Amino acid sequence: MRRGSFKDDTVDYAAVGATQAADLMHFPPERSIPAEQSWRIGSGETRFRGASETLLSWTAQRGAGLALTDVRPASGPMYSGVSFDADGTPIAPSRAEADLRYDADGTPYVAPGTTVRVHGRVSGMRADAELRVIFTIDEPRRVGFALGTVGESVVSGEESFMIEWYENDQVWFTVRAFDAPTSLLYRMVPALTRRRRRELFTRYLRAISPLYNTPA
Repeated sequence: MRRGSFKDDTVDYAAVGATQAADLMHFPPERSIPAEQSWRIGSGETRFRGASETLLSWTAQRGAGLALTDVRPASGPMYSGVSFDADGTPIAPSRAEADLRYDADGTPYVAPGTTVRVHGRVSGMRADAELRVIFTIDEPRRVGFALGTVGESVVSGEESFMIEWYENDQVWFTVRAFDAPTSLLYRMVPALTRRRRRELFTRYLRAISPLYNTPA
């Protein structure tokens, strides 16, 4: 994958889309700590579609104990996002004007270019941030999106969330991320970044699949 192929001036890191790079765990963006986890969350089309709907309505973030405020969809063609194939290769701009959907509380669903503020704590560690949806994927057997940091976070980087329905009928949930510590404490104690990430992964899984299996 050609990293940094898309650059939005509002995000605070350069390797936009790098969560889709096949070699992320071996060659993460400079000064960042990579992480990846996959879990089987069920089988069949019904499970896939249900989990996909849950994911795109911000359930992973809310289920992780994060409050969402100021959810702002992209305005018109100003931002079209970037799309990736299964190997993480940029293929074409996302649709500029996708039909917006809203949940029961009136919050817009995930869409390319949407900016959101999250507030919360993870095992006592701050999880406040302003984030932007870098891309979305909506395919017959693969649905997901990536969030990139805009600011106000103790780390800088990206995380992607993917639901996949494999040919063997199994449905898997995968989260990938890279975090570059930005606060002084996190730069001095890298273990805090790893601990924060592990806790977030666990919370995301519980939100998407309350009866989760052992990580693969």
